[in-house]
Amino acid sequence: MVKIAPSILSADFCKLGEEVVAAEHGGADMIHIDVMDGVFVPNLTIGPPVVKQIRKCTTLEFDCHLMVQKPQTLIQGFLSAGSDLITIHVESDKDTDAVLDEIRAGGNKAGLSLNPGTPLSEAEPFLEKLDLLLVMTVHPGFSGQKFMPEVVQKIRDAYKRIEELGTGIDLQVDGGIGLETARSVVEAGANVLVAGSAIYGGNVGERIAALRMAAESY
Repeated sequence: MVKIAPSILSADFCKLGEEVVAAEHGGADMIHIDVMDGVFVPNLTIGPPVVKQIRKCTTLEFDCHLMVQKPQTLIQGFLSAGSDLITIHVESDKDTDAVLDEIRAGGNKAGLSLNPGTPLSEAEPFLEKLDLLLVMTVHPGFSGQKFMPEVVQKIRDAYKRIEELGTGIDLQVDGGIGLETARSVVEAGANVLVAGSAIYGGNVGERIAALRMAAESY
C-alpha cells in the first residue's frame, strides 16, 4: 500500500492548523514536516514550537525531516513536541549511530535521508537500524523543484537492498512528486510519497486521491 505524506512546507502558513486537518480529512497517511536550519540548506523553516501546536490538530503520524547541519542538537526538542518519525541526513555533521539510537530511545521511528548525489552505499551501514530510508529526488531546501529522473535507479537499488536484508523498512521519496512522477517511483519500489505543491493549492482531498490513484496505477 502506498502512503501519502503531504508536505506542509507548501501549505498556507496563515492557517497551518486548518491545512493539517484538511490533509487528514482528505485521506493522508502522515504529515511531512520539513525542518531547515539555514545552514545545511539555505532556507529556514519551522522548529519544535510549531510542531507542538499543530500536534493538537491531528492524530496523524508526524514525519519530521531534519535538513539541518547538527541534528543532535534538535532531537530532544522534536521528541517533546510530538514527532513520531524523525529523519536525519547522512550528509550532516553528526555521529549517525548515536543520533539514530537517541531517536529510537525517545520512542520515535528513525529515518535516514540521502541527497540526490549521495550514493546508496553511504546509508547501507545503517539500514538495519532504520524504520525509513528517504531518497531525495530534488536537492533539499526548496519546494516546487523539478523531479530528477536519474535518481530512480537509486530507488530501485535501495528497494532491492531492503528486500535482501528483509528489514521491511519504508522507502520514501521526496521532491517533484506529482501525477506524472508518482507511478515511476512506486514502480521502482517506493511506498511513501512526499508531495507538497501537488497537494496544497487546490482541493486537498481530491489531490491526495488523484495522487494515490496515479501511484497505484502501475
